[in-house]
Amino acid sequence: MTETRKDRQLEGKERDPVKTTFDDWLVRQLRRFNHVLHLLLAVALVLASAMVVWQFATEVVEAVDTGHLARGFLHAMGTLFIVWILSALISAEINFVQTGVFNALVFVEVAMITLLRQLIIEPVQMATASPDSQLQFNPLHYALLLAALLIVGLLHRLVRPAQNEPQQKKGAATGN
Repeated sequence: MTETRKDRQLEGKERDPVKTTFDDWLVRQLRRFNHVLHLLLAVALVLASAMVVWQFATEVVEAVDTGHLARGFLHAMGTLFIVWILSALISAEINFVQTGVFNALVFVEVAMITLLRQLIIEPVQMATASPDSQLQFNPLHYALLLAALLIVGLLHRLVRPAQNEPQQKKGAATGN
């Protein structure tokens, strides 16, 4: 929201031109710095994605070489969940850079994907653990993961309609 000269006069206050110039300069510098941070974040997301895809490929090759296809498949699925998270973060970054709008729903989706990954990985770890391992199935822990997933799912449902509402109103106004 920009303040016009008339608005300032109505309030009986004139802004100091030196302060206004400094404020404008400061905001420009902060925007430039923020842009650099987003470029670094984008590069880091691309590098992380490449490393995770490489890890996925090596897990598939290792599973084929050792003949443990089922276990290798489930481990690879866990890695694919990480790729999914990175993809969601990259999409959010693209949206922010293009529109300047930050979508908080991304963090809810990342939490949901992380919980889903944990629900899949834990039983695999139990099944593939050596007999002398200390890993044991904990039904309470698994129930808490399921409850957390339910709560995050409800949060997703509550947040999503609020974000789609302006688009629905816009579509109704244009006849789409």
